[in-house]
Amino acid sequence: MTAQLPALQVAIPLACAPLCVLFRVRFVPWLLFVVAAVGSLVCAALLAGRVASEGTVRYAMGDWRAPAGIEFVVSAFNTPVLLLVSLAATVTAGYARRSVAAEIEPRRRRLLYACLCLTLAGLLGLAVTGDVFNAFVFLEISSLATYTMIAMGQHRRALLAAFRYVVIGTVGAVFVLIGIGLAYAVTGTLNMADLAERLAEGHDNRALQAAVVFVFVGLAVKMAVFPLHAWLPGAYAEAPSVVSTFIAATGTKVAVYVFCRFAFTVFGAALVFGVLRIDRIGLALAALAMLVGSAAACFQQDLRYLLAWSSVAQIGYILAGVSLATASGVSAAYLHLINHAVTKAALFAAAGLLVMQLGSVRLSALAGLGRRMPWTFAAIVVAGLGLVGVPPTAGFVSKWALVTALVERGMWPVLVAMLASSLLALVYVGRIIEVVWFREPPASAELEPTQSPATPASMVAAIWFLVLLTVYFGIDPTFPGGLADAAASALLGSGGE
Repeated sequence: MTAQLPALQVAIPLACAPLCVLFRVRFVPWLLFVVAAVGSLVCAALLAGRVASEGTVRYAMGDWRAPAGIEFVVSAFNTPVLLLVSLAATVTAGYARRSVAAEIEPRRRRLLYACLCLTLAGLLGLAVTGDVFNAFVFLEISSLATYTMIAMGQHRRALLAAFRYVVIGTVGAVFVLIGIGLAYAVTGTLNMADLAERLAEGHDNRALQAAVVFVFVGLAVKMAVFPLHAWLPGAYAEAPSVVSTFIAATGTKVAVYVFCRFAFTVFGAALVFGVLRIDRIGLALAALAMLVGSAAACFQQDLRYLLAWSSVAQIGYILAGVSLATASGVSAAYLHLINHAVTKAALFAAAGLLVMQLGSVRLSALAGLGRRMPWTFAAIVVAGLGLVGVPPTAGFVSKWALVTALVERGMWPVLVAMLASSLLALVYVGRIIEVVWFREPPASAELEPTQSPATPASMVAAIWFLVLLTVYFGIDPTFPGGLADAAASALLGSGGE
């Protein structure tokens, strides 16, 4: 069975998705999502161990060898993504049952869990596939399932957010598909390793250059890179809490990985960053994202919108590291990708708990509640300090790594934008602290009997697991740092794998 691990990584959640719809017993769909999440985590951990001891693992689907057949590849550059996505799914599964019961009407719960399994399968497939067209297929599997889940939000605004995401996401997907089609027209192959070999020369081919541009514009939409980020705030803020917790930790992060995979192991850094100078565009957009995202977050009156705009800025940090195209820069990007995923999942999970208890996460409704719900808001404060980059949180470690990489390249304007963004992050996190701990609650803010202060233990455990992981990675960053360094070395030293 160990030889089948790359296929099982995707097959387990994919098989659980239709079963979630077929079984009508109330707890079975949730249990199937737990099986999918835990199964994927076990596969990811075993594969990470194999990669560490044996090197790259290749799996030919149906025993059809590449480049004729579809190939799954597990290497140091994607094991961090596999571990991150499967761990996020496992924590979300523990959080999900009570959250879904509170927010989703019974007849839709099976569909939600099916979509969660499909999203998980699509993201894991994106991470392991060695075929560019299959990357597009898995991208659309995860996207279509995500559109559906966002539309299940409690308010009518969720339908508008889902529609906006459908339109913008579809445009991005079409761009990716056009780019893949142009690359196939130039080379006659869809296998990533074979593409890299055939593209080693001929960088002056205009069709190839157009392919690179189309693919990266499409992926920039999926990454929510400024100014192609318009879908993200509404999608994160209006989705059901369990959905925003999961996609905030994984969706854009996997898109960043796919960007790296195409840039370094398919098209090649010489073409992407040397000939087309996408690094300059990436650094400029990253600096703008840091400033605009953080500034917009400062003016939000809803906690979930505040966190969503913060994600726009944090994606800017990750893009800056990737755009440096150096070992230290890509390593810092991977490290911040991991740390931000854990931190932001904790914050959206805590926001979901507040929605369950209070019915609202508008900042005005949270006034003075720090004294009534100290553990919930303590978790929000600790994770919020991780967004700022205050030691000893994980955010400090990855931001410091990015600062070092920027200084090495002399990118002072981007460094100034990063520091300004961190100060703005201190402002919006400070707003939350000031409201919940130092303001007096309004006279009408007493909790209703149906909004009991008693909190579900499973949701609290998930939140604090993520918060403590954020602190642990800040105190001892050896594990995520080792994964990030190995990923950067594999990408930059791949030479097309």
